[in-house]
Amino acid sequence: MRVGILGPLRVAADGRSAGVGGPRVRALLARLALAAGRTVGHRALIGDLWPEADVAAGPENPAAALHSLVARLRRALPEPGVLRSEPAGYRLDLPAEAVDAVLFERLSREGRDALRGGQHAVAVEHLGRALDLWRGDPLADVPALPYAEAAAVRIGELRLGAVEDRAEAGIALSGEVPDLAALQELAAGHPLRERLRTLLVSALDAQGRRAEALYAYEEYRLRLAEDLGAAPGPELRALHLRLLREERTPAARHRTAPHGNLRAPLTAFIGREDERALVAERLSRYRMATLVGTGGVGKTRLASVAAADIGGRVWLVELGDVTDPGDVPRAVARTLGLAGPADSVPALVDALSAADTLLVLDCCEHVADAAARLAEDLLGRCPRLRILATSREPLGVPGEALCPVPPLTPAEARTLFTDRVLAVRPDAPPAEAVARICRRLDGLPLAIELAAARLRSMTPEALAAGLDDRFRVLTGGARTAPPRHRTLREVVAWSWDLLTPVEREAAERLSAFASGITPPTAEHVGVAAETLYSLVDRSLLEADGDRYRMLDTIREYGVRRLAATGRLKAARTAHAACFLDLAERAEPHLRGPGQSAWAARLAADEGNLAAALGYARETGDTGTAVRLGAALGLYWAIRGDHVGAAVRLRAVLGASAGDSGPLRRARSRAAAAYLLNAAFAGGLADARSVVGPPPDTSEPVGAFAAALLAAAEDRIADGAAVLTPHLAHPDPWTRAMLLLARAFLGGAAGGVDRGTGDVESAAAAFREAGESWGRSLLLMSLAHARSAAGDTAAAAALLAEASELARGLGTHHGQRVWLAMAHVDTGELDRARDRLEEVVAEAASARQVALARICLADLARHEGDLARAGRLLERAREAGRGGEPADRALYAAAVGALAAASGDPDAAARRVCEAFGVADALADPPMIAEVAVGTAGVLLARGRPERAARVLGAAHALRGGPNPAHPDVARIRRALPDHRAVYDRASRLPPEAALAALREEHDRAAR
Repeated sequence: MRVGILGPLRVAADGRSAGVGGPRVRALLARLALAAGRTVGHRALIGDLWPEADVAAGPENPAAALHSLVARLRRALPEPGVLRSEPAGYRLDLPAEAVDAVLFERLSREGRDALRGGQHAVAVEHLGRALDLWRGDPLADVPALPYAEAAAVRIGELRLGAVEDRAEAGIALSGEVPDLAALQELAAGHPLRERLRTLLVSALDAQGRRAEALYAYEEYRLRLAEDLGAAPGPELRALHLRLLREERTPAARHRTAPHGNLRAPLTAFIGREDERALVAERLSRYRMATLVGTGGVGKTRLASVAAADIGGRVWLVELGDVTDPGDVPRAVARTLGLAGPADSVPALVDALSAADTLLVLDCCEHVADAAARLAEDLLGRCPRLRILATSREPLGVPGEALCPVPPLTPAEARTLFTDRVLAVRPDAPPAEAVARICRRLDGLPLAIELAAARLRSMTPEALAAGLDDRFRVLTGGARTAPPRHRTLREVVAWSWDLLTPVEREAAERLSAFASGITPPTAEHVGVAAETLYSLVDRSLLEADGDRYRMLDTIREYGVRRLAATGRLKAARTAHAACFLDLAERAEPHLRGPGQSAWAARLAADEGNLAAALGYARETGDTGTAVRLGAALGLYWAIRGDHVGAAVRLRAVLGASAGDSGPLRRARSRAAAAYLLNAAFAGGLADARSVVGPPPDTSEPVGAFAAALLAAAEDRIADGAAVLTPHLAHPDPWTRAMLLLARAFLGGAAGGVDRGTGDVESAAAAFREAGESWGRSLLLMSLAHARSAAGDTAAAAALLAEASELARGLGTHHGQRVWLAMAHVDTGELDRARDRLEEVVAEAASARQVALARICLADLARHEGDLARAGRLLERAREAGRGGEPADRALYAAAVGALAAASGDPDAAARRVCEAFGVADALADPPMIAEVAVGTAGVLLARGRPERAARVLGAAHALRGGPNPAHPDVARIRRALPDHRAVYDRASRLPPEAALAALREEHDRAAR
């Protein structure tokens, strides 16, 4: 998708344009497009769209109004997934160059750089491409908001500079301006702009129009004198004098590159707008700035580009090959052309004091002390000198300003990879392959360039697979590059060898961490906090708030070092012990008021916890594996990862954990956690074989597990019997979970109403415990029951409370889908759509995105947009093929409903029968009732209204109410006015009889 704002707003994808209606929606799109690839905060967007002057006319609830605008914009965009919701705001997930204004800025900047480097043909080509992007006044049809007006002024100023640069480059190249008329028009519109006038005079003279050139000069001189009482500048006066003397003026009157040694770039420089701006800001306030970052992150290239941005007299000194710290001053002297005995500090002072100079000291980390001493000495003795250094650690010079250089953003990484690939092969790899490769490469420019070069001889798929051994694959850099930049291994080894022995050992221990590191977890594995901070200073770790992370590339190198020295097992064992301790400390807090904080703490270490569990299983440490499963089972349920939790706990329970008392209790808790997650995932069919020996029902946790097993095996009375002795337990959370188990038994017996009392009691007990997760789920269950009974007002109130609890907990995407389904039952379709679109936009798990798309397809069908419903179901097709049983049932039901709406009742019948079979096997009455509504719709489409009424009534009986606000239920009931008696009879059936009636109807439909 591409967005154009250099003229009327334009959006296009796959060669087709899309209209974006509504002035405020266009204003939102334009604001996000100006920051393409970056997050724009909620407050910033609200302030820009409803500025202070517009408060009186603005919305009462700006946050809600912004959310509504975002939803409208998503629906208008041809690729709604590009508008992403972030925790702090919204982001248009496009490469920056997909926005014409941003592409214009890059091309005009590259043209200006080429002009400064004397590459006039390159400059004309880049600047011409930039100016060709203009279609009219920028943001022409966007409301005249302050942000838009400021952006239009800024972009217009950039355009003026680009026109001047192109004129200068054209005169230098051929003595002609590409568009002299446009230059004359601009000069008339900006009568006091001297550079424009100088270029106009030069261009007229170059074309042999000396009289017009003299007139243009005289017109400008008189205007300055009359308006400002000033005279033209020395460059223009000198040009005028040459014209009067009838001397031959040069065909190119361009600025000669200042004395220095910066070279013209050989490849395009991608991204880094924020970092370039930071360097410029630092050097405008401080006389020394240092770019710090890990090896291969692109510090040298950024320093060169940032120095060219600043302009003037620039010297780049490459210190990478200096091995003796005493040779640092001599390396600078050689770069400046000072030979022999003159290569001393006094000679450097003389050479660097004559004019404003920027000295770039590149690759200082291995001679940091010597570079710091020289920098401090030169800055103190050369008042007109500024220094820009690159290093993997700060130099520690007084007054030094740091400029951290992070890895590229995902969008920048993809753009860089594609650009470099196109240099070695004519076709770009598929976008999905590019994204997959770039994710593995940590956003390191050097790794990306080495990987791109590999596509000369490898397919993208082979390259992605080969990155499991990245140090073997990523070799073969440019022959002219320093040895440390020719392979990825050498890049990391260069940093590793500069560490002290203590730092090196610490870095190797920390490479066992799969995700973030905190000072306490580092100390748990024997790394002192001071050493941790030292590794941050040396760019081996990156600070991320109060946590630290190691790039995958560095981590893999550390793991290889551990393996080579036989210390990998000890490091991973210590890591597993650390996170077992964290999980077991957290688990009690997940049952009460501390649930939210401790769930967030475990979420931050999810990668480490998964690695610890994986290592315990790999090495046969079943005791650690069972204890981790027991401690994390409730956390996984809170996070909504029911399917993944069931898979992990199944594996844990499949191994023997010994017979000691503590491990038996841990195994019992792991079994209960498995059954809880499997019940939510709809997978209790073979639970008995997974759990193993019958649970000890003398303890509440065993009674809970036994009750769920009984529910799965349709032994309702047995399940209720094992729960009864524990229902007066003094701990409210334990009591709530036991009541939840009894509610499962009521649902398994058929009919939602049988478990409603237990659900209400469980919700009250969770409230007493101060717990949020279980209470929010039960409130949603009660809301379903209320909406089924027709009390939509009560259902909406319950959903509002559930939403608030879920938001405070950090709602997982699965819970948002459930909330959306509940909103459909209450008739709140816009609210349901917003929640579902958030799940899709935030790139949740593939399963949750597929479920959200299935529900969005139903909403599109309700609105009559069958084409969009079909597209959404096509994108969710994997859920119907290999998803969980509940997912397959929802998918088949949605496809069947769409087929019925599209006029294909036979195909619809096949699909709803398929959905019913899956739902019936799950013994899930609410889902059976949901699918039965689709069956009623198919029967109605086939001209069987009496049978449709019977099925709809049986669904009423099974769910415990008519569910009148649901769009499909309301539509079908309106079509059955003559069959109300049939419906009423079926609605009064006992749940078992209602289920039998539905099975009979589906058998008939299948035949």
